[in-house]
Amino acid sequence: MRKIFYLSFLMIISLGFGQKAEIQTLLKDKISIRALQLWDGKVWYSGTDSKFGYVSLKDTADKKQMRLSNENLQFRTLAQTKSSFYAINIGSPAKWFTVQKSDLKVSLNMTDSTKTAFFDAFVFDSAKDRGIAVSDPNEDGSGKNLIFTNLNKSTPKANFPQYFPGEAHFAASNSNIAMAGNWVWVATGGSKARIFKFNWNRPFSWKAIETPFIQGTSSQGIYSIDFYDKKFGIAVGGDYTKQAENINNIATTHDGGETWQIQASGKNAGYKTCVKIRPKSKGKDMIAVGDQNIEFSQDYGKTWTKISDEKGLYVCEWIDANTLVFAGKDRIVQMTLH
Repeated sequence: MRKIFYLSFLMIISLGFGQKAEIQTLLKDKISIRALQLWDGKVWYSGTDSKFGYVSLKDTADKKQMRLSNENLQFRTLAQTKSSFYAINIGSPAKWFTVQKSDLKVSLNMTDSTKTAFFDAFVFDSAKDRGIAVSDPNEDGSGKNLIFTNLNKSTPKANFPQYFPGEAHFAASNSNIAMAGNWVWVATGGSKARIFKFNWNRPFSWKAIETPFIQGTSSQGIYSIDFYDKKFGIAVGGDYTKQAENINNIATTHDGGETWQIQASGKNAGYKTCVKIRPKSKGKDMIAVGDQNIEFSQDYGKTWTKISDEKGLYVCEWIDANTLVFAGKDRIVQMTLH
């Protein structure tokens, strides 16, 4: 298939030189994608209608798509270890699938038939094959989550924070969980926008941290977080029913998530579903995407520049320091910064 190139925008942003961004369409399909993984020179994805697959970054004709189930399941999670991919669908019953990287063989690991099961994110620490999948809470406000210290031994959810009524997580981009070293952070939204924090060396001691983020209704809160190291992190979000609103929807932390400072309130392009810190930038540069636009910051999230009006993109990931991949409604695209 012939590669399709088109210029999405051309503008100057203050990175020390004139810069343009070129967008290449990698995949078009009838699908909504909110979870990505990069491996073996390919973009791997899970999405609606039980779809799972990949497209090559080098040759868009090299692609494969399959269904993880004969049922019409909707996936917003995708995690990976050295040997496998893992995905859990939203809704109940929640089914956890494993896809072996060697032969793409699919197996069903477990089924959670809890009425309130709704898995929003699934992330593995690739260095140590330890991961966490988080679901919305039970009706009584107790935590409903899965934690794996490795693939063979589970860690109990002891002392997982109690949720406030109306507090949950957003299944927007598989990025409301962040990991750095032994630390893990999980973001919430709705009636409360908080950060749940724990250390793998002390997995029974969770801490719930208040934030000044927009909160109070079911559509408001933190949609995505990313940490450069155990100290510096960024959170983005807003209100998906009022996407142009831009008050208290971006915050940063310099003390490992213990305190959060609002940034660019009233001075950004609104609601965002995914934020990722630029590799090799030491946390200074980052990109954030919502389904109305893409923004870039080069000062630790203090100020933001809208660099694209691309619509319908929900999730992003850096391939390298100058290249990203985005996905969302019916497509996967690659952006190259020149």
